[in-house]
Amino acid sequence: MMKTVLIALGGNAILQANQTATYETQLQNIRMCCTIISNIVNKGYRVILTHGNGPQVGHILLQNEMAKDSVPMLPLHVCSAESQGFIGYMIQQSLLNELTRQGIERQVICLVTSVEVSPNDDAFGRPSKPIGSFYNKEEAERLAAEKGWSVKEDSNRGWRRVVPSPSPRSIIGSQVMRQLLDANHIVIAAGGGGIPVVRAADGTLKGVDAVIDKDRTGSLLAKEIGADTFIMLTDVEQVYINFGEPEQQALGAVSIEDASRYLSAGQFGKGSMEPKMNAALDFAESGGTAIIASLRNADLALEGKAGTRISKGTDG
Repeated sequence: MMKTVLIALGGNAILQANQTATYETQLQNIRMCCTIISNIVNKGYRVILTHGNGPQVGHILLQNEMAKDSVPMLPLHVCSAESQGFIGYMIQQSLLNELTRQGIERQVICLVTSVEVSPNDDAFGRPSKPIGSFYNKEEAERLAAEKGWSVKEDSNRGWRRVVPSPSPRSIIGSQVMRQLLDANHIVIAAGGGGIPVVRAADGTLKGVDAVIDKDRTGSLLAKEIGADTFIMLTDVEQVYINFGEPEQQALGAVSIEDASRYLSAGQFGKGSMEPKMNAALDFAESGGTAIIASLRNADLALEGKAGTRISKGTDG
């Protein structure tokens, strides 16, 4: 039976830090990603993709702000949906084209995905995720008063809006995604962690302004669709302990017990590798294999020849 892999593309795969965010630049980056992804498809894997959207949502928010005197501003959850649509479109088209070049007949389906969160999540009481533009203190306080925003100084670079980052509870439509995978289609879903929604007492859904960690959503989605492997592709070859110190050590195959111990010891950067390791551990505890690797080594990592692998066995 074909194995199912959930591939999570990091934001750097779509737009690198030193690049201008033109459509052409982002499309070129995605085309390079899709060459690697198509090779994985060609090796017999069933593939579902998710992706980051941080820079893109930031730019959509900025466009909204700059045009606010002419066009009404949109809520954050709508901006998240916009970013899912246009990034998904670029991935879908690029992957279809690459599969066509390789003579592989597969359909690629992009789903704008909502993710349910709890309205009682503690995160709603302590907004912490910075988004959007930088302001001086006076502007930030004015916007907070006018719009009900929470604002916070960000690394001495200015003041920014901060929003909650609740935990994902369920992926809306994950069973349909599973059916699409069973039909041998490639699925793109839950970009940027998904659009956060809460469920009312009558069962109806409503979007909320928040940002869900994309790796936590990826882990949950991988479990809900029954993936064998969850691979997070980033800009580093492997995960390290004692990073930047003389005793720095790259991690290859890691047991759940060792991964938990490293996390408890604070071995990983809170805004970078720690969320990925938490997501990897969460998925591995469900019985699957989680991998963190570089984009260029994705196919090797799936073969156990590159990256960091976390699973119930110490040999990965």
